[in-house]
Amino acid sequence: MSAPVNDCLFCKIVAGEIPGQIVHTTERSIAFRDINPQAPTHVLVVPREHHENVGELGAADPAGLADLVAAAGEVARLEGLAGYRLIFNTGRAGGQTVFHAHGHVLGGKNLDEHLA
Repeated sequence: MSAPVNDCLFCKIVAGEIPGQIVHTTERSIAFRDINPQAPTHVLVVPREHHENVGELGAADPAGLADLVAAAGEVARLEGLAGYRLIFNTGRAGGQTVFHAHGHVLGGKNLDEHLA
């Protein structure tokens, strides 16, 4: 089990130290609205345990990764999305800016075009 990291924004949201607009929770994950949405629906799904990126999460806790993906599907259902993207940015060069594994659930518009 990975312990929370004191300076990690998402660990603080999971712990309730920083508020987030929570839309779904499971025993292993929490989903909340992104403060800088890139689509009409933009929800972040994060594991409750700290893992730096999705690769580390998958290697250390495959069941946790499965829960994260299932939670993303439930978020899409709850949000009434006909289709959605689930995106994981991994590493600085991959666009990751918060180094706590997380998936972006994007939807609410036609996503056949490139998202900014």
